[in-house]
Amino acid sequence: MRFNVWVLYVEAAPRPVGSAASDMHRMGVHVVGDGVDIAVVASRASRVDVCFFLEGREVNHTLIGPMLGIFHGHVPGIRAGTQYGFRVWGRWNPQAGLRHNPAKLLIDPYARGLEGAVTHGPEIYDYNWHGNAPGFPHTPSSLDSATHMARSVVVDSAFSAYSSRPRHPWDTTVVYEAHVRGLTKRLPGMPDRLRGTYAGLAHPFTISHLQRLGVTALELLPIHAKMAEPALTMRGRSNYWGYNTLAFFAPEPSYATEEAQAGGAQAVLDEFKGMVHLLHEAGIEVILDVVYNHTAEGGIGGPTLSLRGLDNPTYYLLGEDNSYLDYTGCGNTVDFRHTRAVQLTLDSLRYWVADVGVDGFRFDLAVTLGRHQEHFTPYHAFLVALTTDPILRDTKLITEPWDLGPYGWRTGQFPAPMADWNDRFRNSVRTYWLSDAAALSKGAVGQSPADLGYRLAGSADLFGHGEVPGGRSPLASINFVTAHDGFTALDLVSYDRKHNEANGEENRDGTNDNHSWNHGSEGILTNEDPNAIILSLRRRSIRNLLGTLFVSAGTPMLLGGDEIGRTQSGNNNAYCQDNELSWIDWNLAQWQENLFTTVSHLIRLRRENPSLRPTRFASGRPIGEDSLADLSWYGADGAHKQPYTWHDPHQRVIQLLRSGYPDGRDSLVVINGALDTVMVTIPEGRGLNYVLVWDSEWERPEPDPDTVAPGEVVTVEALSMQVYLTKDS
Repeated sequence: MRFNVWVLYVEAAPRPVGSAASDMHRMGVHVVGDGVDIAVVASRASRVDVCFFLEGREVNHTLIGPMLGIFHGHVPGIRAGTQYGFRVWGRWNPQAGLRHNPAKLLIDPYARGLEGAVTHGPEIYDYNWHGNAPGFPHTPSSLDSATHMARSVVVDSAFSAYSSRPRHPWDTTVVYEAHVRGLTKRLPGMPDRLRGTYAGLAHPFTISHLQRLGVTALELLPIHAKMAEPALTMRGRSNYWGYNTLAFFAPEPSYATEEAQAGGAQAVLDEFKGMVHLLHEAGIEVILDVVYNHTAEGGIGGPTLSLRGLDNPTYYLLGEDNSYLDYTGCGNTVDFRHTRAVQLTLDSLRYWVADVGVDGFRFDLAVTLGRHQEHFTPYHAFLVALTTDPILRDTKLITEPWDLGPYGWRTGQFPAPMADWNDRFRNSVRTYWLSDAAALSKGAVGQSPADLGYRLAGSADLFGHGEVPGGRSPLASINFVTAHDGFTALDLVSYDRKHNEANGEENRDGTNDNHSWNHGSEGILTNEDPNAIILSLRRRSIRNLLGTLFVSAGTPMLLGGDEIGRTQSGNNNAYCQDNELSWIDWNLAQWQENLFTTVSHLIRLRRENPSLRPTRFASGRPIGEDSLADLSWYGADGAHKQPYTWHDPHQRVIQLLRSGYPDGRDSLVVINGALDTVMVTIPEGRGLNYVLVWDSEWERPEPDPDTVAPGEVVTVEALSMQVYLTKDS
């Protein structure tokens, strides 16, 4: 099929089919009565056809419109499981932002399922593509894209498999970030047909691991239908992480079992819903990492797959010359100044909660979602709607609080009840335990401990302000030391520099700002290596990092696999590595078993002791009838820490005492960031004895912990930390 796109937009359109009584405000394609209702936004188009694929042929129906920018209609005889797409007529003027080309089959932005994959080639571009991306492609393509496109599928969304949500409160929430494939691809005991699938996530072996660990929420890297960037495809690689979305309502088909994929989009969706249900039954929430800031259509020379061909100026942020403004680093930026972009995103979010049953979202490059072009505001219409929507407001809403646009770093500046990834926490903890220690080992001086103090106490400097008096509470700080983007915990203590050669970009990709320390030898070592003496130091450093994570005020997030010391061989940007480099290796050595036991012990301590997970910022004074301040700081001598010592880089011993009033045990955290063993005097507190419940020197938790009295002097090893709780009466 070929089209003369220069003239088609002025041709008289066929008589529209369907009924004007169809619901034009319910976007997408939905089974209604004897067929389907259709509605799609294409405000600048002159004609839109919905194209159904029936018995191997394309059957087109012209929709009614535009009415308020919407084309709609009702087509009888169409049932769930039917593949479809849109073709759009209108002006072709890229310099004015108009890119209508009916030769291109377009994905429905509201498609609940996709079948097939986008095949890269000149057919998917709306201009005559010859392997390059010109500044302004002027010549429209007449190549039909239908055989190269993933196709939207009519899905019956009435089936809801999920059970009641666990609804864990924020103070007991522990987030576990993982990839659908990477978590289960090599998991022992997993049936081969379930490896790397939605069903595999809900298998008893996966659930058992998460339950034994003690996490409460599984945060999945993007599961929206995706495609690899053309540049990756041409290099023979794929976008493993999935931050390149094709459709905001459709689950990625390749993560479903082969049986579900063979059964079509409905079976894929049902498998996803079944996964959510089984995780809920196990008490585990499901949080989706979602990418609404850009789409897979890329920049000026990218393919035309959906939004670009429907209504380019409505959905994408364009400059004065109608070129794409790129605040995401991915070629395009969704324009949240426009009502339809906001509506599409909110409708998608409501669908995943109300129809599928998920418990929350982590918003990739979330600053983009609150921009009026250049300017971010926490009062943006989208953020106001998101945080007040009756379906969404009680879900867990987590931001990645930055993007690549002007003034793009906004940690702590989103509205309640949202929570933000706290990159300051990550950098501060890494700096104290690793880059400072590396400097000290070379005779240099590290940073002062002041910033670490802020992070331990909940980052009130970042989160203690806003519309709510007193701020959003420490729990709005998503504390993390590692995430999918960057080194794993083991690589953080094993490499001084990134090793991303496998990505094929000559090691230029990925950050150079890692705050890591290899402890004197670059790379992963074995017990037989001549430098194996440093392995115990590396393991202690991992325990220091994770111990600090779980005793700090805030909501902890653990990178999947860090509990067993996984490595990516020094790759800190494994976005295109869908292989053993990224998949978790579950063949564990004894030290990895010990690390798992340690992390689960730390999570249990946090869960069972409210003083390790405070729900409000400390005042430094007693609360209510308590005789002990809610938070007190001490030096190595057991005396209250003097303000000037926070700014002295040589003062690397910190004691943090939190009151457990009224029902819990007081907790004392002792940190020694020096290279020498230190004798520390236990502070008086309320006069009760303390039990040593964890020491980062231990390879695994000790079964018979020591009891110490206030004023007693204890030994704290170099670069280590200890956690005490007041003794039960």
